[in-house]
Amino acid sequence: MKCIFCAHPESRVVDSRPSDDGTIIRRRRECLNCMRRFTTYEKAEPVRLMVIKKDGARQPFDTAKIRLGIQKACEKRPVSASQIEDIADKIYLDAVAEFDDDIPASEIGRMVLENLKNVDQVAYARFSCVYHEIGDLESFVIELERLMNKHPEGKAD
Repeated sequence: MKCIFCAHPESRVVDSRPSDDGTIIRRRRECLNCMRRFTTYEKAEPVRLMVIKKDGARQPFDTAKIRLGIQKACEKRPVSASQIEDIADKIYLDAVAEFDDDIPASEIGRMVLENLKNVDQVAYARFSCVYHEIGDLESFVIELERLMNKHPEGKAD
């Protein structure tokens, strides 16, 4: 690591500590030339997934978009911001674990539905309507009946 004071290319690690959540390593270094100490932080670079849209367009995976879609489905529902954040983070981690470079947008929608069904039925139904592109009342009723048949007592699994 290059010294921030004298730009010497070599330093030695004096101390290393992980952050509280274990995602960042803090290192105290000492320059082998000027002997001054400085701190560096090491963090793993996130995997760069690309989302393949229905029309074939590709765009970078964006957890913020997932979070926004979940927030819209959960509007005026008893779902906390931390629950929404947890779902979005879980979807990202599951996507990275399951897909190498590219993930179809439909898979992301499926993952959102899978996670929402255990959190809030109304949010699940709202997101399902968007995901399945329900455009009229009759289709909405059919979708609700389909959802209710999966949960005969009106409760999520």
